[in-house]
Amino acid sequence: MLVYTFDRTLDGVLSAVFDAYFRHQLPDELVAEGAVLPMFCDEEYRVVTTEEKSRRVWAGLEKRLKPEVLRLLTVSWLSEEPELYTPLFHYIYKVFDSRVGGGYNFTDPDVLYVTNTARRVMHEQLRMKQFIRFQKAKDGTYLAVVAPDNDVLPLITDHFSDRFGDQPWLIYDARRHYGYYYDRQTVTRITFEDEAAVPFSLDDGRLDEVLLSDNDRLMQDLWRTYFKAICIRERMNPRKQLNDMPRRYWKYMTEKQA
Repeated sequence: MLVYTFDRTLDGVLSAVFDAYFRHQLPDELVAEGAVLPMFCDEEYRVVTTEEKSRRVWAGLEKRLKPEVLRLLTVSWLSEEPELYTPLFHYIYKVFDSRVGGGYNFTDPDVLYVTNTARRVMHEQLRMKQFIRFQKAKDGTYLAVVAPDNDVLPLITDHFSDRFGDQPWLIYDARRHYGYYYDRQTVTRITFEDEAAVPFSLDDGRLDEVLLSDNDRLMQDLWRTYFKAICIRERMNPRKQLNDMPRRYWKYMTEKQA
């Protein structure tokens, strides 16, 4: 069994495809550096990621695939699933080998796996648009803290910059420790050098009371009251609620906080 190891980046996957063609060797698996190698690994090749190699492979994909298929590849990568590495590598390799029908050959297991992974990511980015709850700080900035299963923040910033174009906001991913800040003009990726000093809780997303707008405190109470008031106990369906609003999102949602 031939195994390629890479640096856990999409550029690394593209560089691995370049090396596979250059070496005339198709690896059985693509594994992240530092991960446990398969039991029957006979040979390991370490991929060196370079901008030149990844750029050339991506340029080749642009010539062979439609934009929506290219987007499918990049969206699937946001799943951060180690199980995706090998199917994604083989998918891209087969594009150059002309064996995936322009990226739509769903009888191919690698194409199907990558496509289904991308669909799961897109489904969660839709849920993020529904379940994000903003809090208004005294300086007028709106804060929302989330912890999605997939790295979907890059997919939702355009939605919020368009919808709230006249308001500054920060959406922070507590699981991946980064966020996006919008200053009414541009969206900027940010991180905190010391998360212990951030002005909000990573556990439930609540902004410090001293920084929370007085009006927003009132609005949060009104929203919780409204949420309880519209509940018809005789028609409660916990199973459907969990299907529509999974429990893993509750801790950052205003209406679910005590």
